Amino acid sequence: MTLKICLAGATGWAGSELARGMANAADLNLVAAVARRRAGQKLGDVLGESRLDATIFASAAEALAKPCDVFVEYTGPASAKANILAALERDAHVVVGTSGLTDEDYAQIDALARERQRGALACGNFALTAVLLIKFAEMAAKIIPQWEIIDYAYAGKPDAPSGTVRELAGRMGKVRHPQLEVPLEQTSGVPETRGGTLAGSQVHAVRLPGFVLGAEVIFGMPDQTLRLHHNAGSSAKPYVDGALLAIRKVSGLVGLHRGLDAVLDL
Repeated sequence: MTLKICLAGATGWAGSELARGMANAADLNLVAAVARRRAGQKLGDVLGESRLDATIFASAAEALAKPCDVFVEYTGPASAKANILAALERDAHVVVGTSGLTDEDYAQIDALARERQRGALACGNFALTAVLLIKFAEMAAKIIPQWEIIDYAYAGKPDAPSGTVRELAGRMGKVRHPQLEVPLEQTSGVPETRGGTLAGSQVHAVRLPGFVLGAEVIFGMPDQTLRLHHNAGSSAKPYVDGALLAIRKVSGLVGLHRGLDAVLDL
C-alpha cells in the first residue's frame, strides 16, 4: 500500500533531505508540502527533484485539505503544536521531528491522538546512532548509578540543551536519578561549572565551531568508566532513514509515543 504524506517544513535543512528520500521510496507518495515562503510552487522545482510534484502551501491547514495518511512536522516550535493538532483533527497519523514542545504540549497531543485513534511519534533525533545512544544509555543507567551528559553543537545554536539531549536526560531520569558524591549546594569554587540539572542529570552544553550536533554520556564506577557518544556531521542525511521508518510505522500506534525506538525491535 502506498502512503500519502504531507510534509511541513519541506524546504528546510532536514525537510528537504527527507523529501528527496521520499522521492526514492516506491511506497510513499508526497502529496502536499508546507513552506510559507515558497507557497504556490511545486516542491520538485524548488528542490531540483523532478519526481516531487507536490504543491507547496503556506500553512498546514491549507495543505491538509488534501487528504493524507501521515503528516510530518518539521517546522519550528512556534507552529508545530497547532500543525500537529490540525493533522490529528483531519485523522492523519503524525510524525514529529520538531523539538521545543513542552510536556503540556505533548499531553494535549496525546489526548487528541487517543480520541481520534491515531498515532503520533515524536523523535528528538531520527539518526539511528542517536536512537541507539539513548537506548544503550537507558540500559546502562539500570546498572551504573553515576553519569553526566555532554551536549555538543555548533557555535550559533541558540537553544541549550538540544532536543536530543532533552530526550536523553528525560529517558534516563525515568530509570533513576544519578548519585552525586558532592551535592551541588555544597560545591565550592564556581558551582555553575557543574552544569545544569535536567531530569536529575548534570548536563554540560558545549557550543563551538567544529561541532554540528552530538551527545555523550559518561558513566563512572570505581576504577572504570563507560562513554557513549553520538556525533552527526553537517548534512541532514543521517536523519532520513529513521524518519522514513517512523513514517512507515506510525500508523501502528495509538496515542503519543516518544522516541524512534518505540517502533524498533530493540
